[in-house]
Amino acid sequence: MRKVFQAELQHVGEELIQIATLVKEALERASNAFLETDIQEAEEVISNDARIDFMQNELDERSIDILALQGPVASDLRMIVGALRMSSSLERMGDLARHVAQVARMRYPAPVLPDSITPIFTEIIELDKKIIDSVIALLETRELSHAQDIAKHKVRINELHVEVFNRMAADDWDHPAQTTVDVTLASRYLERFGDHGVSVARKVTYLVTGDWNAVPQSL
Repeated sequence: MRKVFQAELQHVGEELIQIATLVKEALERASNAFLETDIQEAEEVISNDARIDFMQNELDERSIDILALQGPVASDLRMIVGALRMSSSLERMGDLARHVAQVARMRYPAPVLPDSITPIFTEIIELDKKIIDSVIALLETRELSHAQDIAKHKVRINELHVEVFNRMAADDWDHPAQTTVDVTLASRYLERFGDHGVSVARKVTYLVTGDWNAVPQSL
């Protein structure tokens, strides 16, 4: 019976990695749609988001069944509850990638970004890609150095997010209201993507250490 239980726990962990991998693909395609005005990539992200939602629902149902039927305690209980919360964060990351793709689709065939601000968004997206790569590595290995990498990348994203708003507040920002709205929303979506990566890192750190006091404040 214990072997069956451990196999179920392992399956939950594998499903988290599968969802995170789909989120990585969604971000990569959404960024292509957003930066390269690629309508096909935008449509793929939007339609494929349903798969992430489906997998999250399946994982949550499996986790609830384990809670109900196995009555896990201590570290096993932390694992199941943590998986439920991490799946929610990963699903939200997929939603945020979809939102970015939707902005690109809405403005097609025109680009979303003015040329002057594109390099900032390019850097934010690259940092978000590093975050989801580190999330996958963290889920696979439980090596907490990946959590620290996630925190470091998020600090830089926060700085760039502020810089976006500084640029829009500058006297020489003369773009139409719709562009300002699009830039504001896109920056927020990408900044929140990183936040959810940090949330997953916090959960894994707690699972490894068993102590919230051991979770660095930077996370």
